[in-house]
Amino acid sequence: MNPFQIWPLAFLVVGQFINPLRAEAQKGKPNLVLFMADDCSYYDLACYGSVDSKTPNIDNFATQGIRFTKAYQAAPMCSPTRHNLYTGLWPVKTGAYPNHTFAKDRTLSIIHHLKPAGYQVALIGKSHVQPESVFPWDLYSPLTKSNDINFAEVDSFMNVCTSNHQPFCLFVTSNQPHTPWNKGNPSLFNPERIALPPFYVDVPETRTNFCKYLAEINYMDKEFGTLLGKLEDHKLNDKTVVVYLSEQGNSLPFAKWTCYEAGVHSACLVRWPGVIQPGSTSEAIVEYVDILPTFLEIAGTKPLTPLDGKSFVPVLTGKEKAHKQYTFSIQTTRGIYSGSEYYGIRSVADRKYRYVLNLSPEATFQNTEVLAPLFKKWQQKALTDCLARWITNKYQHRPAIELYDLEKDKYCMHDLAGNAAYKPVVERLDRALKAWMASCGDEGQATEMKALDHQFKNADGTVGGEK
Repeated sequence: MNPFQIWPLAFLVVGQFINPLRAEAQKGKPNLVLFMADDCSYYDLACYGSVDSKTPNIDNFATQGIRFTKAYQAAPMCSPTRHNLYTGLWPVKTGAYPNHTFAKDRTLSIIHHLKPAGYQVALIGKSHVQPESVFPWDLYSPLTKSNDINFAEVDSFMNVCTSNHQPFCLFVTSNQPHTPWNKGNPSLFNPERIALPPFYVDVPETRTNFCKYLAEINYMDKEFGTLLGKLEDHKLNDKTVVVYLSEQGNSLPFAKWTCYEAGVHSACLVRWPGVIQPGSTSEAIVEYVDILPTFLEIAGTKPLTPLDGKSFVPVLTGKEKAHKQYTFSIQTTRGIYSGSEYYGIRSVADRKYRYVLNLSPEATFQNTEVLAPLFKKWQQKALTDCLARWITNKYQHRPAIELYDLEKDKYCMHDLAGNAAYKPVVERLDRALKAWMASCGDEGQATEMKALDHQFKNADGTVGGEK
């Protein structure tokens, strides 16, 4: 074994030997549970403004804790998002920035940080992280053959931990509403009456697909309800901090695979009985990279190595209203299925503006979505419809820089970068973005071209890593 692989494992060994006094002390530690959807646009949840979505469990949960209106993630793709969440480190720092990626050896994850505090750490559901040395879960239970969460394993894990009076950290990760949209009941939604975002080309196929997507959100909502029911069955509600995250936006244009608001703005709900004021709302900027340090503070322990995230416990407890000035995001199209040879995007946002830097504006943006039958329908309508033509062109061809006023334009439709009145805003955000990139070792286009070296290869040489 590589000697550098030994020291992280030592922390795991330490965590296995808990003397009676320490076990008694652990009884007071709260459990940590995080549920994450897959490809769910935050504004497609009723508690975030949707008039069509049916999410009763999530909406009710939102009344029991705090709802963040400015929660973000560092990448609008599954694999880098999950690495970022579990390590508390920026994607380029760990090397996990393209899709189907892996973290550098010797990277520490939440498992390493929580084990010395006596926690059992489990992942039940979608994984999409590698290698196992960085993510040595005490329990990992993948999705079932039907791509569902194995709730029997959730039951078993909670039962073992409670029987041993051991606190736990449990990640339950759904596969919904990731495509294909084949779960739930689309007949619950009327395609002729649903409200579509303004950046969709309004053709019958868009409305039919969107109903299928809403059906899967409803299906995911039921999964979340089942998880909450398990906590109640085990009488763990008062002893558990629960977080709900929606992950990146859906796989329709302008959301997933982009650094617009629809791509990196996330739903984030937190319930902490006796600590968080029920029914509260926060406009503090928080990010997925902040979850790990937040969990560590709640658990009463400190990170073993420096983290990029910052605990937002003071916001949860009501002691602070603000958290961060900026949120940062990265998109690497190189290496995604049917993606452009390269199309790197970097972005920064504050409370009012989002600035987008397109590293190769001369390239055409492409992915499986562009090749899908739905986008072909959009392009067909664009032949005779000027709005459809503008939408499809905006998606595939972008200027070097973009700027959006998020208070007036949450869908990032009206680019202000060319307006001289906003030059000071562009310059300020550009400086902040470039400083963040430098701190991560992100060399822009040079980093983009190395993306394929950071994708996990299966034994047969194919790109993978999703389990």
